[in-house]
Amino acid sequence: MTKKEKDLGNYIAGITGIDHAAADAAGKRLDGLVKPPGSLGRLEDIAARLAGITGQVCNTMDRRCVIIMCSDNGVVEEGVASAPQSVTYAQTINFTRGITGVAVLAKCFNADLMVVDVGINADISHPGIISRKIRKGTSNLAKQPAMTRDEAVSAMLTGIEMAGEARRKGYKIIGVGEMGIGNTTTSSAVLCALTGIDAGLAVGKGAGLSNEGFEKKKQIIMDAIKMHKPDPNDAIDVISKVGGFDIAAMTGVFLGAAYYKLPVVIDGFISAVAALAAARLAGLAAEYMIPSHASYEPGYIFAARELGLEPVLMLDMRLGEGSGCPIMFMVIDAACAILRDMGTFAEAGIDDEYLENIKGEECFSTENNSTENNFTVNKSTGNSSTENE
Repeated sequence: MTKKEKDLGNYIAGITGIDHAAADAAGKRLDGLVKPPGSLGRLEDIAARLAGITGQVCNTMDRRCVIIMCSDNGVVEEGVASAPQSVTYAQTINFTRGITGVAVLAKCFNADLMVVDVGINADISHPGIISRKIRKGTSNLAKQPAMTRDEAVSAMLTGIEMAGEARRKGYKIIGVGEMGIGNTTTSSAVLCALTGIDAGLAVGKGAGLSNEGFEKKKQIIMDAIKMHKPDPNDAIDVISKVGGFDIAAMTGVFLGAAYYKLPVVIDGFISAVAALAAARLAGLAAEYMIPSHASYEPGYIFAARELGLEPVLMLDMRLGEGSGCPIMFMVIDAACAILRDMGTFAEAGIDDEYLENIKGEECFSTENNSTENNFTVNKSTGNSSTENE
């Protein structure tokens, strides 16, 4: 085991669970607020989760940041993406100009961006971009492993470093996004390798491939998994063989968020796959994750179910970049506000004795609000998507 892998192992070993006593205290306060029990639904769940993460019953998430990992993928040589690889470089610059989807939404909802180059296939020197380049793009996974194990670990450590930097800068919550042409192919491959699901179920058209290109994309993923034989019980091995530097670094951000006890928002499909990889490395890391929207990419539903998390927003979004995170920050603000600012029955001068007759009734029950029962996404692998271009 290399020093880097030992360092990664130390971070993973340092991840502990959330403060369940604080979460329970938040739950009791929520039950005492002037409303029918459970009537604010998922907002109550989020508020209690945040209490567990921070250890404080009432929270204000007024400083937030989306960390965007940018990298190129050698597999684009196989024609699996409709956009040219140069778009990765261009959009990375455009994040700093404030004209991309995530940049506009972040500005709208008072969030910052942390843009990181972990493997763009170009030389970049820009004051708004953090340079942590592993190398200029991964290898073509259709012909050889995407990266070495050491490179995968290096990228994960970079992600942990960025989470730590976010904590040092005073951010109270972070989101995880990406930019990299071809990364719906790499993320689909990682998902298939980790879960064993068929590529026909997990793979979408990305930015809108032709039917011929779509079939080729699925075949390349199946062939790569057969060729490289990634170990489904070793997320590092999986990412090194069929993943991308962006996915590896995003995995590190999710691990770092748990290590530094920061709530972290999952964006769409690629973000969810990285979150799953992090959860496979450290099961307790999932306790710090908050999903945002249900991606239109077909593989998203499988990643979400594996994580045991249900998306909050159904907006048919499929851009990627971390674009769902700023919107979710606003939902989280609402969750914080109800727990922090609503009055109790006593404060409102209302006797809550009448609630004893209805507590536990089905109309207020949230027990059936599970991903399995309620998260149904009507989409086929033939649907066009633009997530992560």
